[in-house]
Amino acid sequence: MKTNRIVANIAVSQDEIDRAASFYRDVLGLEMLMDHGWIVTLGNGERMQVQLSIAAEGGSGAPVPDLSIEVDDVDEAFARARAGGFAIDYGVADEPWGVRRFYVRDPFGKLVNVLSHI
Repeated sequence: MKTNRIVANIAVSQDEIDRAASFYRDVLGLEMLMDHGWIVTLGNGERMQVQLSIAAEGGSGAPVPDLSIEVDDVDEAFARARAGGFAIDYGVADEPWGVRRFYVRDPFGKLVNVLSHI
């Protein structure tokens, strides 16, 4: 047996689904893959890799984020997050383990680690 996919699920009220989808679409460039009204799934249309992190801290003294999302252009995502008025909690920073990242709060307070490998 092998695991084919791990999906992060974020609980929101029914009337907040569109606002949540907008954040992940507009800031991080994800596409709508599925919409059943009560649940939407966003992704990049490509096969996602399976990965699960278990952490006691977020590195460099930062807290453990709720989600980590790798993008191809951290600076563009950062600009979009700031333009959208979302709370930036950390960064942009080049970390000693080879990532460039920042932390942003989604509309529901979830701490999202947005990163690229350098």
